[in-house]
Amino acid sequence: MEFVELKKIAQQTIAPRTTGRNCEVGHVACALLTMDNHVYTGVSLDLPCGIGFCAEHSAVAAMITAKESQIRKIVAVYQDGSILAPCGRCRELLSQVDDNNLNCEILLTSGPVTLEKLLPTRWDENRY
Repeated sequence: MEFVELKKIAQQTIAPRTTGRNCEVGHVACALLTMDNHVYTGVSLDLPCGIGFCAEHSAVAAMITAKESQIRKIVAVYQDGSILAPCGRCRELLSQVDDNNLNCEILLTSGPVTLEKLLPTRWDENRY
């Protein structure tokens, strides 16, 4: 699957709305392609008290639930359809879920880049 298709899936997943007094969801969506060629999607949850999470976390949780962990490609988009780079927390999550994910491709506005290039010095590289 090409990034054009994966980005379109992410854009189709966007569904911004308010679900509760303090809960805004779906302003960011993510689609990831696994090494087994399955696609998982997720949306962001914007909540107070630091309990919300990014769309990448949601997509990774769906992938893990399906007993997969290796990501081939991933893209996140904002509600206007524009591409978003993963935040530092998401980069760390992707790398910790499976060491092989350092080789996954992430679509940025400038084009695809590996997670390893976005996370060049891992905090635990000397531990193992």
